[in-house]
Amino acid sequence: MRWASALSGKERTEEAFADAAAEVRRGLSGAPADLVLAFASPHHLEACARLPSLVETALPGALLAGCTGRGIIGAGHEVEDAPALSLTAASLPGVRLTPFHLDQSDLPGSADAQEWRETVDVDPATKPQFLLLADPLTVDAPALIAGLDAAYPASSKIGGLASGGPVPGANRVFLGGRAYRSGVAGVALAGNVAVETIVAQGCRPVGNPMIATRCHGNVLHEVDGRAPLEVLRELHPSLPPRDQELFRHSLFLGVEMRQAVEYREGELLVRNLMGMDPKTGALVVGAELHPMQVVQFLLRDARTAEEDLTRLLDRSAARGRPPSGALLFSCLGRGAHLFGRPDHDTDLFRAKVGAVPLGGFFCNGEIGPVGGATFLHGYTSAFALFREAAS
Repeated sequence: MRWASALSGKERTEEAFADAAAEVRRGLSGAPADLVLAFASPHHLEACARLPSLVETALPGALLAGCTGRGIIGAGHEVEDAPALSLTAASLPGVRLTPFHLDQSDLPGSADAQEWRETVDVDPATKPQFLLLADPLTVDAPALIAGLDAAYPASSKIGGLASGGPVPGANRVFLGGRAYRSGVAGVALAGNVAVETIVAQGCRPVGNPMIATRCHGNVLHEVDGRAPLEVLRELHPSLPPRDQELFRHSLFLGVEMRQAVEYREGELLVRNLMGMDPKTGALVVGAELHPMQVVQFLLRDARTAEEDLTRLLDRSAARGRPPSGALLFSCLGRGAHLFGRPDHDTDLFRAKVGAVPLGGFFCNGEIGPVGGATFLHGYTSAFALFREAAS
């Protein structure tokens, strides 16, 4: 298995592509490209229809997948709000690639596992891993994720939502020989490949883990037998001044997603607090809740986001066997906007994991697993690390 990634900031699409294609060919050292991931900023939108033919000419026989994004990642660097085009290519001996494109009208109307398997046409016995690149303005991404989780519960799903387009049809997703204005581009990988996923949600807990003792839908009525708003009023004055300030604009709720009640650090699903009832002390949360789930209040800022990603990358590096290549799907709210400089997450990845070819883009939502299920996230950095399957 070989991977290579390249990034060009040239404004003319053909010139940017030629530079990036030449660089990934050098990185592959003569090995044929089986998969090419292309990510392009909106500056290249008018020429995006030509990308599939450019890939076929420069890297014949490779399967193209990709999309447009307001920020682009390639060769281990991040470019935001400027012209950019990245190519990440992989030579994948012994790996079977199954592409599929689905529009909203193609999605099954329920999470029936068999119907989703027939729609995607991927055999679960092959133990596939899924790469998903979807246009959020034209396809129901949560329904897509829920359906694939039902059909392929043992498979990882990783990816992101195209960004940069303000209206339906303004984004592009690439698959095979076409550039689509809608839908999801999916690739199932099976065979000689292992995909490790890292989802850094950028939050840290405050206070203690609690049990959701009374809830209905997405309304949290009681935690440990008390109104959650009462808990917050008690928690706030116990925190240092910096955390008290974060309470004003960066307070979230973490929800344990495992079936059993067992709290594990870093496996809480981060969700927004959407409202409160001052009379009852209830909170409205951006997730369906169930009695006896573990919940905990969380705070997010740049320092916490860095600490969270550092912890997860250290944990990955400690497992040994560095990856051959990687993809990064990062939120538009991260990058220089959060950290005050570009290349924060990519520099940290290089420092912790090594000089691994890394491409990707800044998303309108990130797809990745937490606690054994797949979710659509915000403000996260979701990594996919690719290795040959262990013998």
